[in-house]
Amino acid sequence: MKKLSTFLIFLLAGLNVFAQEKILEDAFIRASSEGFSGVILVAEGGEILFEKAAGMRSFEEQIPLQTDDIFEMASISKQFTAMLIMLCQEKGLLQFDDPVSKYVDIPYQGISIRNLLTHTSGIPDYQAIMDEHWDKNKVAGNPEILNYLRKYAPPKLFEPGEKYEYSNTGYVVLGSIVEKAAGADFVELAREWIFKPLGMKNTDIRSPKEKAAVPNFAAGHLLDETNKYVNANRFHSSDYTIWLGNRKGPGRVSSNAQDLLIWDQALYSGRLLPNSKLQEAFTPFKLNDGTRSYYGFGWEIEPKSPFGKMVMHTGSNPGYKTIIVRFIEENKTIIILNNNAHPDMMRLVEAATLSLGKW
Repeated sequence: MKKLSTFLIFLLAGLNVFAQEKILEDAFIRASSEGFSGVILVAEGGEILFEKAAGMRSFEEQIPLQTDDIFEMASISKQFTAMLIMLCQEKGLLQFDDPVSKYVDIPYQGISIRNLLTHTSGIPDYQAIMDEHWDKNKVAGNPEILNYLRKYAPPKLFEPGEKYEYSNTGYVVLGSIVEKAAGADFVELAREWIFKPLGMKNTDIRSPKEKAAVPNFAAGHLLDETNKYVNANRFHSSDYTIWLGNRKGPGRVSSNAQDLLIWDQALYSGRLLPNSKLQEAFTPFKLNDGTRSYYGFGWEIEPKSPFGKMVMHTGSNPGYKTIIVRFIEENKTIIILNNNAHPDMMRLVEAATLSLGKW
């Protein structure tokens, strides 16, 4: 994203207002004509400036997408896990610099909760271990994942705080820490502490059965051997979403664009956390050698963008690509949810950013 923001700074300077006004509309029409399936929402100050859908909720049933359809968020979910940790801290249930060993048993020492939040823990990938050893006829969740980490104990990747390396395992551990600290189920806590208080009625952590019962759930799609989009669940590469279907922390939140805007605006209001406390989520992490890593608590950080400080996150599940971009100094927001793994998503982010220079 650093390269993207640098590119946009120079491009914005060379565009007149009329060009900025048309660029997003033209980019969306072009992406739609090239097969993009998804929803885009652009807002400023919580006011929606641009909101459109293109493509199909189900390609096989030829059901068109609507702007309020629900998508898998994939790794965008991590910001909700981070918020649950921050709410636990606010309630006095834990501290960010507590050792992980205070809450869960893992075969790695010297790792703090802060290391997990910022992907600086050095904890190894759980999915490779589970893929090699787990019985795929069973569904695994956090207890099983942690048990296999203890059982097989793959070596630590690096010492805590030494460097940044994105880790889904770290957010599985965070999900378990939330449950231990709060004494309640992670899914129920997400509902009671975040989704319900904010009125995010379309947002939840859903089981496969619950997703199937949602009529406007947009299926993820991939191209088959005949170059047609089919449900991504038909592909063997998607199997892990089933046999790891009970994991909590790194993914599994499903939502729509309007609910993500509610979430975005709540982060300015202090409804969940005081703004002074929330700023820690958007603060770079200082590594052991004194350099900075630009990932906070569930957010990637870009200090200098076309509109000041930017925080963002992407997500990727079979067939899905998602992104939320927040220019937090000017309260400008871009949300794009895609359900056919289309390569045009970042082109739309660039176009949306350029258009925000006009409004």
